[in-house]
Order: sequence, then C-alpha cells, then structure tokens
Amino acid sequence: MPKQAALPPTLAPRLVGREAAAAYVCVSPNTFDDLVARQVMPQPRLIVGTTRKAWDLRDLDAAVDALPHDGEDLTAADEGWT
Repeated sequence: MPKQAALPPTLAPRLVGREAAAAYVCVSPNTFDDLVARQVMPQPRLIVGTTRKAWDLRDLDAAVDALPHDGEDLTAADEGWT
C-alpha cells in the first residue's frame, strides 16, 4: 500500500521525495540532483528525528517561479535558490 494512501485523493502531500520532486519540476532525478547542487532548486527539508529528507512543494514552486522564461535575458534571472 502506498504511504500516501491515508491522504484524501484531492489533497496533495506537502513534502515529496527526490524522485517525486524531480518529476514535479519535469526533470530526471539526476538532473534534479544537479540543479540542487547548483542551487537552482532548493535543498531538501530534514524530517526531525529521522534521516529522511523531503522537498517542500512550496519551495519547489518558488524555485520554478524564479526560472527564466524562454527568450528572457538570463542576466536578469535570479542567481539561485537562497
């Protein structure tokens, strides 16, 4: 049974794992790792008391909002996730 089976079908999880975070921003997990390392995408949140890391969908949304549009001057774009 999936871990998120307890959620109503209309309620998206707030935190997602690496593969789901990559899919959410439409890239492969390896590309997502590179974007995180280059601070284009945010670092994961740490689940207190565990070794689990997860990405907050709100953080991912903010990072996507900061990405330049096709044809936009790249020097005007934000310089990464801070």
